[in-house]
Amino acid sequence: MTRAVIDTNVLLVANGQHADVSTDCVTECVRRLQAMQKSGITVIDDGYRILGEYQHKTSLNPPKGVGDVFLKWLLREAGSRKRVEQVSLTETATNCFAEFPDPALEPNFDAPDRMFAAVAHAHVEKPPIWQAADCKWLDWWPALQVKGVRVEFLCPDDACRFYSNKFPGKPLPALPV
Repeated sequence: MTRAVIDTNVLLVANGQHADVSTDCVTECVRRLQAMQKSGITVIDDGYRILGEYQHKTSLNPPKGVGDVFLKWLLREAGSRKRVEQVSLTETATNCFAEFPDPALEPNFDAPDRMFAAVAHAHVEKPPIWQAADCKWLDWWPALQVKGVRVEFLCPDDACRFYSNKFPGKPLPALPV
């Protein structure tokens, strides 16, 4: 059974809320979220930080896109251990977690993204983090992988294109294999 920590941008891309992503990227995010609803296990924190961020950036009433529908499903399933697994995080400062896999990398991370890496690292099975088009993860994934946390880029072409535009002149990092 597929198990994953899902970055907020996957929901946003599936909703059509991310400008400039390819149609293929939207299609892949929609496919993954729908597959997760059918037979996957979503991993979140037991303090509902991830759910809170999803709610802050999506629309539940009425749901407007596939990401919104996924969130509505996830909120209904949050108490079901069959479909949602929760891990505890220890917040040592705002958006800083004892469970973050690499303390040296933590200051380089966007504060709201730290919880995804901490949740994946805290889970016994170290599920992958699904990432859509946030290109900064291209710089972070190698250090995370050394600590046992994998990043799965659902839209690698889009992430690379955004990286090249955001950091012109900087060499494009390798993608995980």
